[in-house]
Amino acid sequence: MGAQILDGKAIAADLRAQIASLVAARVAEGRRPPGLVVVLVGDNPASQVYVRNKQKACEQVGFASEIVRLSGESTQAELLDLIDDLNARDDVDGILVQLPLPPQIDEDTVTERILPTKDVDGFHPYNVGKLVLRQPTLRPCTPKGVMTMLSRTGIALVGKDAVIVGQSNIVGRPMFLELLMARCTVTVCHSKTRDLAAKVRGADVVVAAVGVPRFIKADWVKPGAIVIDVGINRLDDGSLCGDVDTDAVAEVAAWITPVPGGVGPMTVATLLENTLVAADLHDPD
Repeated sequence: MGAQILDGKAIAADLRAQIASLVAARVAEGRRPPGLVVVLVGDNPASQVYVRNKQKACEQVGFASEIVRLSGESTQAELLDLIDDLNARDDVDGILVQLPLPPQIDEDTVTERILPTKDVDGFHPYNVGKLVLRQPTLRPCTPKGVMTMLSRTGIALVGKDAVIVGQSNIVGRPMFLELLMARCTVTVCHSKTRDLAAKVRGADVVVAAVGVPRFIKADWVKPGAIVIDVGINRLDDGSLCGDVDTDAVAEVAAWITPVPGGVGPMTVATLLENTLVAADLHDPD
């Protein structure tokens, strides 16, 4: 069949252009640009790359951005004090604490310390609860980015059977809520799921977020399905691949996301989208 590619780079570029236009109009009205602060604790190489990418994206759309770096030996109390300071700043609309954190710091405590209106990752229990109640404000970035990608297929999601492989708080669970809100019938699969292949095979929409290279095989996928690959795995030879056996599945599916260049760019673009929403919450027209 030959699947059509959901090009995350191109879709994210369109979204960034829309955001940049809205920021320019905001500034032309005499209002301040949205402000995002990213906090990096320690010197994790991958985290440093992610933070640089986020800062570059902020510059492209005209945001005021700032990176605060803390030592990997910083205490939880020091990080919480910093968050309190950022919560109190009127020029900061979004606070993002880059994960993972060192073992002496509890991620849940940190997430809950950020004001819900500045939680541009969308992880605060308040924002997840709003999504549960179908009243979303700041939505978890990766699932929201996936929904933006799905809209580009032009296929109505109402009534579709969707399967999510993976139940993490960052992707699987909020992805379930997003697809349910879109009126899909949703199944969430995990390590204890029985006959996983059969469940995936029944899906019109498959979201793979399990963290295992090329886990989803071609004979698991219904012909004509939409396949979203959230995974990004580095192989022994240094190359990257997703959780889907892309080349083989592309012969069966109608739409598929590449890795890299699929969901990843959408996550960053949605972070920008959330920051603009947060700025409007703090400084409405």
